[in-house]
Amino acid sequence: MTYGRQVRHELREPTRALRSVIPDVYEGYARLHAAAMQPGALDVRTKELIALAVAVSEQCDGCIAAHAQAAVHHGATPREAAEAIGVTFLMKGGPATVHGARAYAAFCEYHEEKTGRRVT
Repeated sequence: MTYGRQVRHELREPTRALRSVIPDVYEGYARLHAAAMQPGALDVRTKELIALAVAVSEQCDGCIAAHAQAAVHHGATPREAAEAIGVTFLMKGGPATVHGARAYAAFCEYHEEKTGRRVT
């Protein structure tokens, strides 16, 4: 399954269209993103795992795909992703189990692409 890439592909053109109409808003959001994700007391890997968990909680497929990829890029392991997603079950209940599975599938997709190893 290509959950992460599929979602990002589907959002590419609509996002470009909206960005062309409100570029200043997107630029402001990009600055906020960069500031929030800078390493500090928490490293970027941890921040991306938090963002992935929030994306599950908010049921945001685009956010799930983006933060799953970023978490892999910053060195998160499948176990770390699974545990972060597991916390959303506690906080959000049943709906998190659906989007949590989607998030784990996206994470595993990007992890396999980066490492060449299938997650089981």
